[in-house]
Amino acid sequence: MAQHSEDVCKQVDVGITRVFELLGKRWTGPIISVLMSRPVHFSELRRAIPGISERMLSDRLSELGSEGLVVREVDEGPPLRVAYRLTESGAAMEPALNELLRWAESHMGVKKGSC
Repeated sequence: MAQHSEDVCKQVDVGITRVFELLGKRWTGPIISVLMSRPVHFSELRRAIPGISERMLSDRLSELGSEGLVVREVDEGPPLRVAYRLTESGAAMEPALNELLRWAESHMGVKKGSC
C-alpha cells in the first residue's frame, strides 16, 4: 500500500477550481450548451432549458458576461429583442465540453441528444 506524505499529496490546481466554481453552478452548462450552436434570444434560451426561471437565467447570463464568456446584444427593434452569444473565449470551451459529453455517454449511460 502506498504511503501518504505531504510530498505525495497535491493541492487542487487553482485553474481547475475556478473552472468548476463557474461551470459547476446549476444551469451554467445547459446555457453554454445552447449557445454553442448560435446566438439565441432570451425567450428562446429560456424555452430551451426547461425549469429555469427568468431571474436565474438572467443572473447566470450576467455572470457569464462578467467572466467574458457571453455577450449580450440588443436589437432595438421594434420590437426590442435581446440575444446572447458566446465570445471567442466561450466558444473555445466546445472541445472540452464535447469530451465531457463523450465521457458521460461512455460512463454514465447518457445518450447523445437525450434530455
